[in-house]
Amino acid sequence: MVVHQHRWRRRRRAGEAVLAVCVAVTVAGLGGCGAASGTGTGAADDRPPADPLAAVRGAADALTATGSARARTAMEMATGGTVVTIRGEGGVDFRKRMGQLLVMLPADVTGKPEHRPITELLVPGALYMKNRGAGVPDDKWVRLDTAALSDGNLVTGGATDPLAAAELLRGAREVTYVGRTEVSGTAVRHYRGTTDIGRAAQSASPGIRGALEAAAKGFSKDSVPFDAYLDDEGRLRKVRHRFSYVKNGVIDVSSTTLLYGFGTPVSVVLPASGDIYAGKIAD
Repeated sequence: MVVHQHRWRRRRRAGEAVLAVCVAVTVAGLGGCGAASGTGTGAADDRPPADPLAAVRGAADALTATGSARARTAMEMATGGTVVTIRGEGGVDFRKRMGQLLVMLPADVTGKPEHRPITELLVPGALYMKNRGAGVPDDKWVRLDTAALSDGNLVTGGATDPLAAAELLRGAREVTYVGRTEVSGTAVRHYRGTTDIGRAAQSASPGIRGALEAAAKGFSKDSVPFDAYLDDEGRLRKVRHRFSYVKNGVIDVSSTTLLYGFGTPVSVVLPASGDIYAGKIAD
């Protein structure tokens, strides 16, 4: 019996010593006993990035490295107390600098109860549109030189080219890190700042540079506020730009691009020359 009592006391003292060590470690902030593995991993992810400006300016390069993505767009235009929202959906190949969107116009844009969706093809230096309306036959395409557009096709097509939306961030300045959040269930870092269209044009990829140079001249303000959301791989998941555009008065435009389904193949087939409308387009 004495032997058993001595053994029990030694086991109790050993257990108390282990417990004391665990308590000390926990108080020191190093994690609990037996549960140290797996703790603290979230803290590193939540820390602010070392250089928010570099992260935002590098978003376009991260997309190019990814290759392609699906895209949803929403363009909200406000003028004279009227607000109109135009939505689009499609895909973009960031390496080939090509994309395709199906743009849906609300009924109050045309005054008709329904308008056929506009198919848009995005290629370096040009925008192709089908079902454009304005006197263009339904079976014909319209080709627009984006460098000749006063807004560089940031507004004209009813959807900002997702590639241009990312390239605009190359001119970012005064960027602040807002914090962690989610976009469509994906953890992202939220950044807020302004971008300079002219500066972005200087650093843009060759295929988009001419369009941004035109936009720098066409917008009433060269400085564009934005909110950008990047995932942990630096890829742009969502961006909202706020433009001020002059056309028969000042039009305030909020353009949102949502990117998802990275790596999804995107196929863009350009129309034959005989399918491109060469007549006059109504205003």
